[in-house]
Amino acid sequence: MITPDIENINVTSFASMPTPEELHAKLPLTETAFDAVMRGRETLRNILDRKDKRLFVVVGPCSIHDPVAGLDYARRLKALQEKVKDTMYLVMRVYFEKPRTTTGWKGYINDPFMDDSFRVDVGMENARRFLLDVCEMDMPTATEALDPISPQYLGDLIAWTAIGARTTESQTHREMSSGLSTPVGFKNGTDGDISIAVNAILSAAHPHAFLGINGEGKVSIVRTRGNAYGHVVLRGGDGRPNYDSVSVKIAEQALAKAKLPANLVVDCSHANSYKKPELQPLVMSDVIQQIKHGNQSLVGVMIESNIVGGNQKIPADLSELKYGCSVTDGCIGWEDTEAMLLAAHAELLNRP
Repeated sequence: MITPDIENINVTSFASMPTPEELHAKLPLTETAFDAVMRGRETLRNILDRKDKRLFVVVGPCSIHDPVAGLDYARRLKALQEKVKDTMYLVMRVYFEKPRTTTGWKGYINDPFMDDSFRVDVGMENARRFLLDVCEMDMPTATEALDPISPQYLGDLIAWTAIGARTTESQTHREMSSGLSTPVGFKNGTDGDISIAVNAILSAAHPHAFLGINGEGKVSIVRTRGNAYGHVVLRGGDGRPNYDSVSVKIAEQALAKAKLPANLVVDCSHANSYKKPELQPLVMSDVIQQIKHGNQSLVGVMIESNIVGGNQKIPADLSELKYGCSVTDGCIGWEDTEAMLLAAHAELLNRP
């Protein structure tokens, strides 16, 4: 019997992906990487629990597009960690997925060859290999969880997770966060609304059941216990910063009203620096001064940084890409990154 098309009328094809178990078997977690991830998560939990007085710093490229330059950056960051380890705990920002308001390059997993071929299977494998290489350096990693399936492939190599301003209000991402094994930073909304992030923390702290996949790639009912380490990331909104002492106090009051720990992370980029990467050091300096004056709620910062400052458009000829320069949001260069972190370290040595 011939029936009219009723399903998938706008779908052109289905391409198979390796299962999470298959990819884990191909690129297994090594003992060194395991230790780095576990130590990273424990340190971050201790900072959030006030057992560790250091500031954690999620720092790195806006997005990874060149693994060679990415590993170059990781080695530099590892060396810098040794210089600031008494006051700060550095976590490399390793973002593979980029949310888009309309269109644009969606990141290394979605389009690893940057040519609209969308070889997600290759992108996922390359992403896991990159994370393994970074963790093998004993460098903890942070990422943004955008696709709810990706954590099954990569989650064992991540120490800290962000939920972006566009997805913090999403039920899917709140449910996913309740099952993640890392502390999770929820950004305030793009309009600056803190309540979205506070509600996300409350939701993710509770058990959930939702559709997902298991290690064998089978659709499953995923049941979670809840994540006790959600916290707010202040990233500004509506073109205005919210890292100043008044905004921080308002955020503290919102957390207190919800009976949540006063844990705040300041994103030095985005609206907090008016999307001008060169202003990030000024944002961080303000945060450090608040800490020096006795603030107890500011536990971390985020910085968009790369080897070369600024950003670039993706050229038709990829050989023309500038090495170590972002293809998404603008970043500060390595020299400025090192200078701002060393300056912060010097200031934090004298914190109360």
